[in-house]
Amino acid sequence: METVLLKAEEGIDAALCLLKKGEVVALPTETVYGLAANAFSPSAVASLFQAKGRPLSDPLILHLLDASWLDLVVELDSSIKEVVLALGAAFWPGPLTLLLPRRETVADLVTAGLPHVALRVPFHPFFRKILSKLKLPLAAPSANRFGHISPTSASDVMAELQGRIPLILDGGPCHYGVESTILRPFLDAQGEMMLQILRPGPITASMLEPFGKVFSQSLHGQAPGSLESHYAPRKKLFWYQERVKWPVPKSKIGLLAFSKRITGFGALEVLSSQGDLREAAASLYGALRRLDESDVDFLLAQEVPPLGIGVAIMDRLQRAVSKKPFL
Repeated sequence: METVLLKAEEGIDAALCLLKKGEVVALPTETVYGLAANAFSPSAVASLFQAKGRPLSDPLILHLLDASWLDLVVELDSSIKEVVLALGAAFWPGPLTLLLPRRETVADLVTAGLPHVALRVPFHPFFRKILSKLKLPLAAPSANRFGHISPTSASDVMAELQGRIPLILDGGPCHYGVESTILRPFLDAQGEMMLQILRPGPITASMLEPFGKVFSQSLHGQAPGSLESHYAPRKKLFWYQERVKWPVPKSKIGLLAFSKRITGFGALEVLSSQGDLREAAASLYGALRRLDESDVDFLLAQEVPPLGIGVAIMDRLQRAVSKKPFL
């Protein structure tokens, strides 16, 4: 299959045509590039899983044009609906995904057979234009092979999926550079509104506190992007530690540093020379990808401060690092 790369403003009609035929296309979002398919077509969603090499046990996020589309895919009682609409008014369009009780209209393939579905309203103008013309939700996980580094540019998508999909729309670099926050709102036994962060992202705990009691707890395999091992480069990645004698020459090691240049390594990427966590998040996947493609054998990552979006950066790095000790 030939993969065509078009500027987003030039390729919208081609993308719409392919999506209506049940094909999958890569589209820019404000978080990372997504691989989109008609959410109401099981065969299109199956093609999406095949293109990514994604296990069918890993559910997908559905993308809606606005909150008025919620009734197409979820069933909400009045107590939950009130906070869902309040969260939508505050953060949609934007990088917040809500895990909500699904309607039967949502295919089991989308939710991995689970009773809830993940939803968000993107703000990227080209993605929104396609949703408005298609008038159907789009399933859109990250446009990369399963488990690999998420793509934040059209060239990243081409490197991952060339020959596997027909079209990539180039909308420039992604604004946030990490995936959306996934949140599960529910009432506890005492009737208190609980907001469970299943995956940290650009919408942080402090931003959510006005809407309920916030806590973080992942549900491995129960929400998109929640698997323990994910977002990983092909080369083995380990945590950087100062004053450690590494078992291979430093020239064979690439380092992902937060804000300071640390000399002596075979390859170096600095996420933000100013120590800005938002800049670091936007740089994360591109820097990891360049290190992965460099002429070194192993990779190290320096921890970043777990504050604000730094929590999301650390979450992605923790899932990417090797669970085994260095050599």
